[in-house]
Amino acid sequence: MSMADMLIHVHPELDVLARTNLERRLMECMGVDCAEFNHHARPHALIVKYDPDTVEGMEILGMVRNVDPVATRVGL
Repeated sequence: MSMADMLIHVHPELDVLARTNLERRLMECMGVDCAEFNHHARPHALIVKYDPDTVEGMEILGMVRNVDPVATRVGL
């Protein structure tokens, strides 16, 4: 299994409950190992660690865009 990291930028005003629910929803996705915001320092930055052989990065971004339609993937 190979692992990849992705940084996704969401709107800075996305509330804590929405961010927490998004983390949980992504963690339920097959192939996602970790999905977390740094709620205090950078609440707009979501780090996702995933297995690209199991789930595609664009699929993860699509799930985030269901919550924040203007979320963008940032290169690492």
